[in-house]
Amino acid sequence: MTQLPPLVEPTGELSNQDVARYSRHLIIPKVGMDGQRRLRAARVLVIGAGGLGSPALAYLAAAGVGTLGIVEFDEVELSNLQRQVIHGRSDVGRSKAASARDSIHELNDGVDVRLHEFRLDRSNAVELFEQYDLILDGTDNFATRYLVNDAAILAGKPYVWGSIYRFEGQVSVFWEDAPGGVGLNYRDLYPEAPPPGMVPSCAEGGVLGVLCASVGSIMVTEAIKLITGIGDTLLGRLIVYDALAMTYRTIRVQRDPERVAVTELIDYDEFCGVVSADAEAAADGSTITPMELAALMNSSENFALIDVREPVEWDIVRIDGATLIPKGRIMSGEALAELPQDRRVVLHCKTGIRSAEALAVVKRAGFSDAVHLQGGIVAWANQVDPSLPSY
Repeated sequence: MTQLPPLVEPTGELSNQDVARYSRHLIIPKVGMDGQRRLRAARVLVIGAGGLGSPALAYLAAAGVGTLGIVEFDEVELSNLQRQVIHGRSDVGRSKAASARDSIHELNDGVDVRLHEFRLDRSNAVELFEQYDLILDGTDNFATRYLVNDAAILAGKPYVWGSIYRFEGQVSVFWEDAPGGVGLNYRDLYPEAPPPGMVPSCAEGGVLGVLCASVGSIMVTEAIKLITGIGDTLLGRLIVYDALAMTYRTIRVQRDPERVAVTELIDYDEFCGVVSADAEAAADGSTITPMELAALMNSSENFALIDVREPVEWDIVRIDGATLIPKGRIMSGEALAELPQDRRVVLHCKTGIRSAEALAVVKRAGFSDAVHLQGGIVAWANQVDPSLPSY
């Protein structure tokens, strides 16, 4: 267990209105007036106003955190509303950052909300982090996670990390410069990013909407503990939540003795990769656009359109004439015998990532003229058949 000193010094006095608003905090002995003043003085930066950022921002605002920064450059989409509860139906098409700000001010107009509507990268991360006391990272890709970790190290800031996928969530606290020599960072937990394509994003694999609330609330709990100096933080521990089994497991995280000190920010897309080198090589010169596939379907050429998504995705939407052979069966070699030898094979998935990985295996198996669909069925729906549903 790791108890740390308060991250923020208390400032100013609470007004009568503040006392009324935060009374349920004030009567908790470990929080009290002093703790609430620390929360008001705190500056917290939340990376993203999405699945985890939504509940985190709402509860940080409700708790009385004085300054909230939001890093977000995306717009609200209809598919976001299943889990991103800080946005509403009327916000679809709006800036997520502006939508989140309006919801925060409706909840607590005393919060100073600062919008950072740009993509976080190595040119701006450290300077931005230096403006805040604490970072909350709930992003869903490894490149940004390593960027946040390394920028936090260089800025000397602690951060709370959360992750969700389907029915499982993970939360921990990282702080390289933590007092008492107990500092750890994300690279102690994950020294290297998993192989490209190994861990699908929520957009590819899905997530139970309410899982965001469970994990986001744990993240905010850790933030409050760090700011006020109460309780034992998750620094040195990883909480794993399984919603289906309704279990929480705690895993110890220890310093990796072989890790190299972070001295600069790197190219994180290159470090993590989107697709493997094999997939990138296979797709080079063997990728067709949606319009090219449409022309192919209207021609006299005989070809096989293979959908490598999962059966649940096939049930949502499919391209007429396609045959479902999930990527896993191709990668294992089990389904290679089901691919036709007498005509060209065209692979597709949701966005083009999985089909590129499958293409590498198919080409190694001797299907030299195989290709895959750029942008997958999402691009097909946008460019060729807008009647299809988007997911």
